[in-house]
Amino acid sequence: MPRIAANLTMLFNEVPFLDRFEAAAKAGFGAVEFLFPYEYKPAELRARLDGNGLKLVLHNLPPGDWGKGERGIGCHPDRISEFRDGVARAIDYATALGAPQVNCLAGIAPNDAPAEKLRTTLAENLRFAADRLASAGIRLLIEPINFYDIPGFYLNRTAQALELIAEAGSDNLYVQYDIYHMQRMEGELANTIKANLGKIAHMQLADNPGRNEPGTGEINYRFLFGWLDAIGYDGWIGCEYKPKTTTEAGLGWRAAHGL
Repeated sequence: MPRIAANLTMLFNEVPFLDRFEAAAKAGFGAVEFLFPYEYKPAELRARLDGNGLKLVLHNLPPGDWGKGERGIGCHPDRISEFRDGVARAIDYATALGAPQVNCLAGIAPNDAPAEKLRTTLAENLRFAADRLASAGIRLLIEPINFYDIPGFYLNRTAQALELIAEAGSDNLYVQYDIYHMQRMEGELANTIKANLGKIAHMQLADNPGRNEPGTGEINYRFLFGWLDAIGYDGWIGCEYKPKTTTEAGLGWRAAHGL
């Protein structure tokens, strides 16, 4: 069955962030992911991972000013230097924490930049980041995100992500396929995943509508988990959902789905 990781940005948010590592371990998770590690010292996070027997499977590149609504700067033509500095910082953290891969958030498209400039900027940034990360033994991912939750987000569909990967021309660049986002944007989950399995290195889940835990919406996760086994997906799936009530109260979905 698929390997499931707790997203500590979304789950166990009833407790302070550093205490979520212990909560995840007690709930039976062996691996975690989170959006960003940069608020904490690497040694502090490493101690939480090791102390609770957890593996870190993913975090993101620095996103710009998250508190002011920025959701990545990968497509911003005037932020290339900042993006490259962020790549170096992400490598330092991923190396210290043992993360095998990091995700690049493309960002909300600036209104004053031509579409062609946005595309070439992102492709060039991805090429730069993928090459630097490859030297450190770390994969780079890009994630399409639905434009309902984040209006104006530049990267919205699987095909668009694959086109960017081809333009970047790096063999160290993969798709982070978020089932919830892609259900909202394009549907056709099973066949899309199968067709692009070789370029999907990580997945995330939530149900729709509501972005809550599996079993609360329209996505047939019982079928989908079996499908992923059948087609040979061997990556991690991060639980990036909003608990409908509390995290622990909603964790029964794992047993209900054979996990």
